[in-house]
Amino acid sequence: MHDTTALVEARIHRFIDERLRPNVYAKRVPLTLVSWEVPGEPVPFSEAVGQAYTPFAVGARWGRPWGTLWLRMTGTVPDVQDGQQAELVFDLGFNDAEPGFQAEGTVYRLDGSIVKAVEPRNAHVPLEARAGEHFELYLEAAANPDVAEGFRNFRPTLLGELETAGDAPLYTLRQADIATRDLGVWNLLQDATVLSQLMHELPASSPRRAEILRALERMMDAADPDDITGSATDAQAELAHVLSRPASASAHRTYAVGHAHIDSAWLWPVRETQRKVARTFANVLSLQQEDDEFIFAASSAQQYAWLKRFQPDLFARVGEAVASGRFAPAGGMWVESDTNMPGGEALARQFVRGKRFFIEEFGVEPLDVWLPDSFGYSAALPQIALAAGSRWMLTQKMSWNETNVMPHHTFFWEGTDGSRVFTHFPPVDTYNAQLTAAELAKAERQYAEKGRANTSLVPFGYGDGGGGPNREMLAAASRLRSLEGSPTVTLSSPTQFFEAAEEEYPNPPVWSGEMYLEFHRGTYTSQARTKRGNRRSEHALREAELWATAAALRGAEYPYDELERIWETVLLQQFHDILPGTSIGWVHREAERRYVEVLASTERIIAKALGNVAGDGTAQLVANAGPFALEGAAGMGITAAERGGAKPATVARTASGFDLSNEHLLVHVDDSGLLASLVVRATGRETIAPGEKGNLLQLHRDTPTRWDAWDIDEHYRRHVSDVTDVESIEQIPHPTAAVVCVIRGRGATRITQTLTLAADSRALDIETMIDWHERQKLLKLAFPLDVHADHASSEIQFGHVQRPTHTNTSWDMARFETVAHRWVHVGEAGFGVAVANDATYGHDITRAPRVGGGTTTNVRLSLLRAPLYPDPEADQGEHTFRVSIRPDASIADAVHEGYRLNLPLREIMGADTVAPVVTVSSDAVVVEAVKLAEDRSGDVIVRLYEAHGGRAQATLSTSFGFDRVIETDLLEREIERSALTASGDQIELTLRTFQLVTLRFTPTAP
Repeated sequence: MHDTTALVEARIHRFIDERLRPNVYAKRVPLTLVSWEVPGEPVPFSEAVGQAYTPFAVGARWGRPWGTLWLRMTGTVPDVQDGQQAELVFDLGFNDAEPGFQAEGTVYRLDGSIVKAVEPRNAHVPLEARAGEHFELYLEAAANPDVAEGFRNFRPTLLGELETAGDAPLYTLRQADIATRDLGVWNLLQDATVLSQLMHELPASSPRRAEILRALERMMDAADPDDITGSATDAQAELAHVLSRPASASAHRTYAVGHAHIDSAWLWPVRETQRKVARTFANVLSLQQEDDEFIFAASSAQQYAWLKRFQPDLFARVGEAVASGRFAPAGGMWVESDTNMPGGEALARQFVRGKRFFIEEFGVEPLDVWLPDSFGYSAALPQIALAAGSRWMLTQKMSWNETNVMPHHTFFWEGTDGSRVFTHFPPVDTYNAQLTAAELAKAERQYAEKGRANTSLVPFGYGDGGGGPNREMLAAASRLRSLEGSPTVTLSSPTQFFEAAEEEYPNPPVWSGEMYLEFHRGTYTSQARTKRGNRRSEHALREAELWATAAALRGAEYPYDELERIWETVLLQQFHDILPGTSIGWVHREAERRYVEVLASTERIIAKALGNVAGDGTAQLVANAGPFALEGAAGMGITAAERGGAKPATVARTASGFDLSNEHLLVHVDDSGLLASLVVRATGRETIAPGEKGNLLQLHRDTPTRWDAWDIDEHYRRHVSDVTDVESIEQIPHPTAAVVCVIRGRGATRITQTLTLAADSRALDIETMIDWHERQKLLKLAFPLDVHADHASSEIQFGHVQRPTHTNTSWDMARFETVAHRWVHVGEAGFGVAVANDATYGHDITRAPRVGGGTTTNVRLSLLRAPLYPDPEADQGEHTFRVSIRPDASIADAVHEGYRLNLPLREIMGADTVAPVVTVSSDAVVVEAVKLAEDRSGDVIVRLYEAHGGRAQATLSTSFGFDRVIETDLLEREIERSALTASGDQIELTLRTFQLVTLRFTPTAP
């Protein structure tokens, strides 16, 4: 038999594109249009509907960048025949980029309720009027620019700021029609598309492939090119047999979960996300009217909260869909946050605030952690998720690894304390699937659990910029439910999938520790002001809640509403494209403004609470919100300010620089402002490696291959220059501390460093102020240490992780830039060094041999970057970083340093000292939060954890009387005791390694 396969395949491709697609709509009639352009930011329907509209026509240009055009649309519903459907069809000027990255719109009824969105690849809107009836609708068209340029380029763009984006129209309205859809032709198109895609995934020698090919050939022969509509039924009949063949019993099983990954901000501002949520959810509700089996999952309580605020009618409809099981709140977090950089309490609050919203609004508690797109996953997350009552975890991002392939798709993920959460990576390798045959074949091919399990999840629907599933995807799901040659497809919710996967695979393998993404390593450093705002806000909220609790226990009103609003702002800005620094400039400038507001609000709460607690008076007091005693001030208490005390530190000018000394340390700063020596007085041990200098600023070329703000590529290390030129260096007078200030310049960039050795301090503090005007550069601060360290310990949420300093394996080699919170620690037997910071997350820690023997461990902090995309002004301007280096330090000392640097003492005036709300007898047990209960009962919540990495016993005492104490989950619901061993007047605790514990006290009534 002659082989005509290639010719027939070419004919099929052309037939689908040139015969079927153009004939889906049998007739089109233009709408009558009038328009009003919003002069500034978007306005609600109630304001837009009353404006003066002027005539508008298809072919007209519209839409300045980030602008909005309202169209009033009128027409008459046409008569339709059986098998036809009248609907509106639009082309706002769409390009070939993905939906969500360009123009999109929302169609409103006259009462202000939303009908559906208008987006690329989902541009139809159902007509609700009957044939012959006149209708009037409004279209809110958003001229969102394609900042990504289809992700073909990563060039600096002016489109990311409203002030620089310009006023020239971006789009041309190409279509606004009343169209008659021929359901026969549309269904034939879906049949042919699914079969053609499946055919191309089957082996060339497969009989099934040949069977499909010939069926499609007969379909084309049966279709009359001059009357596709009239011949569609006959053509479809030729495909019935091949579509009826069921999947094999061993076919891979996919659970297709409809969703739309909506970034809470990214290449668009937060205000546009608020509209994207409404568009996407309206699309879903419209689609659910057509398909009874379609279930939609959506994460991020923040997005539902926006909908409730801005589109209450749509929110009510979503609530009805949730109640019927068609709409599944997922994830249980306030937003799909970054998990590397949020502090422990903040990451816990993502679940507390998120789950509270879903429970209060819908009576539903999501049990999954839904984080498909965050940039790596902290080893603390399993414990936090389980403590929040969650059971399952989903992500896809680890498939982006540059070097290593994760060995599992379904597994237990074990956290730092031994907690395990059932986790799934969709082997389809996308969270924006379209249910194509190629995607399903990839899922089956890549699935790593073959022979032990056979089920995976496919998240489908347009995402990142929202949009969600469309009717073509559901048509594919219907045809692929059970089709020979393909995995099976079951429309599902996340819960249905996870329950099935757990039942099928009750004893999966275990992955222990962090899930480090071998990609996007620059996210630990980009947009330093956003990161500083996050760190400062987290600690300000700790103080505000602590002192407000102390005041409430004395009868003051607790600021529940204000604290909740502040937390919501901070949690929103931990979204995985805001805190990592990967959004357009608009987003980061707005984030910086909001952090200023957060700090102003928390300062008001703190000042008021401290005034209530300390009372009116002239005594000089010190308020210490940290968990440890500091400079004589009790942890979490108010103490009288000390006068005198330790012997002052001294500073002396030498021939080569300055000698700084106190009772614990001898420091030599050379004439270049570099740390030439750091000696522990008691032992004479030198900290700085022989022949090396600490406090060394190093500037690297930083030109990632593609994702500028996201990535630090390994080749950056090959291009480095030391910043050692000095404009001035001098001693700064201080009554008790030894202080040296050095000023450096490099072109337009100015750097001022202040090195301070305080009296009685066991650490040298370094403040670095930078007026930064570099481009595509990475600035690091280096400390080459005379330590042979096999690993580095880095603080994460509620504990720390250890990472090798060597590169024995490809996994070690790929981990060349790492994240830490307030401190890192390196050490050898008997001697360690802690390096703490107040606003830095990115680090690299390496070990190198020395001539003559021995090794140097080099600890470097990544201070600043200057990527050009998506924000060409990223990091430009003034920054301040504070770092401390403490020699002869244990892990316990490192923990102390981290809190000291991030929670400085407050000097206040008051009447008297105040005992801490709680005290703990062991430094290994650290109190992370003291607050009042979320249910506003007045109960006191104390959250604490084991910080040193071992078992710990401690006694907890309170300064208030209580009738009852229980152990709870993060949502403050009682759980079985695991750490609480006795609860009389004092609380006895026994904690396992890194255990997170929440205690709930019911205070004695006054």
